[in-house]
Amino acid sequence: MAEREPLELSHRAARLMDLLGMSEEELCGVLAVDPLSLLSGQLEHRPELSILLDLLDEVSEQAGGAVLRRWVRASGPGGQPLEMLLRRDFAAFEDALADLAARGFVLRRPGE
Repeated sequence: MAEREPLELSHRAARLMDLLGMSEEELCGVLAVDPLSLLSGQLEHRPELSILLDLLDEVSEQAGGAVLRRWVRASGPGGQPLEMLLRRDFAAFEDALADLAARGFVLRRPGE
């Protein structure tokens, strides 16, 4: 059973990448791991992975994957959600997700 855990964690990392349309480099930054750790599945010490997936599962049911991938790179009131993740400002990212869940994905023209 212990042999399956790294595979599951690797699968979960791939799921996070897919949900947000992130590159491996971006995922490494978000989880604060080097590429070798990511590829070897040594992510069991990263609680952020489980927390982010739980948060995103709720919102992805409402918004859908395509909206999440677009939203994460769009500038919102608090900045770009992907930048929040890369700064590891998970509280700001959670707030942005709550705003997305409450208001939906709103596109504005420049200057609005």
